[in-house]
Amino acid sequence: MTIPTDPNGTLERVVESGQLRVGASPADSALSIDDGEVSGPLAELVEEFADEYDAEVDWTVGGEEMLVQGLEDGDLDLAVGDMTDASPWTSRASATRAYTQLPGLEGRSTVMFLPMGENRMQAALEAFLDKEVGG
Repeated sequence: MTIPTDPNGTLERVVESGQLRVGASPADSALSIDDGEVSGPLAELVEEFADEYDAEVDWTVGGEEMLVQGLEDGDLDLAVGDMTDASPWTSRASATRAYTQLPGLEGRSTVMFLPMGENRMQAALEAFLDKEVGG
């Protein structure tokens, strides 16, 4: 058994399916959504993470409540936007460590959300973010 583990197999599913299902909520200049197209430096960072696992990003656009529900329902693997560790959603979604150097969000304490308990996926994402942007 690999530790940490993902009880619901999120990272394994990403690797096997070649698809990272990501919810996106607009975040100033860091994450733009135009006619359903997601772009910006935060989106590029997510795409680079997916590339680490030979996966394509399947974007779902919505508000934070909808994205957290998607994480809970198993429809999303990750949610990004202008989320912070002070978000009320942290009782329903697992938050990464806070990063202050995410592209377009420098100086703000920003987190990404994952499904609760998917510790292997979270560890992989945080290792990637530490390498790319630091804490």
